[in-house]
Amino acid sequence: MTDPTSASSTDPGAATTDLDTPFAALGGEAGVRALADRFYDLMDLEPGYAALRAAHGSSLQDARDKLFWFLCGWLGGPQHYQARFGHPRLRMRHMPFSIGVLERDQWLACMDQAMAETGVAPWLRERLQQSFFQTADWMRNRAGA
Repeated sequence: MTDPTSASSTDPGAATTDLDTPFAALGGEAGVRALADRFYDLMDLEPGYAALRAAHGSSLQDARDKLFWFLCGWLGGPQHYQARFGHPRLRMRHMPFSIGVLERDQWLACMDQAMAETGVAPWLRERLQQSFFQTADWMRNRAGA
């Protein structure tokens, strides 16, 4: 999994206080919360994300919080997710859900739209798109669309 915080980090799970982290560039917890909230708002609103939304059950609140907690640490901020649940083990935790190319692509499109709508700087958006693609593609557990 690609860590967007540093290509040279020896401990990609460690939180940093470096102002050059994606976490800091997004505006800290407030910026990451805005991104996670917009992502799930769009998933609920946009028909183009219907397959992705269907995979999330009736309520998005639990997933919304978990994404926020995870992104904080993954982007170089506080390790909220690990403090609550331990190592993310993303692939294992997503195995109960059927994830193919369609769901991956809808997740990526929804996140890209959320980044655009929350004003993520173009340089950071491009950097995160690459990391998100690698991670989302690794989550696929179903062949084909």
